[in-house]
Amino acid sequence: MSEFWLSEAQFERLRPLLPDNVRGVGRVDDRRVISGIIHVLKSGGRWVDAPTCYGPRKTLYNR
Repeated sequence: MSEFWLSEAQFERLRPLLPDNVRGVGRVDDRRVISGIIHVLKSGGRWVDAPTCYGPRKTLYNR
């Protein structure tokens, strides 16, 4: 299965739902992480099999 990426318009619709003032460690690229989560859900694969282009697999799983 090919990679899945949210379009800019799709991400802009989600942006108001994301936290904007978090404490502690800064957030990584939300668009990349959400695209990775959707990829895993659409493919039916395991989190550990997510492509590395979406970042650390543990981040995908934890989010």
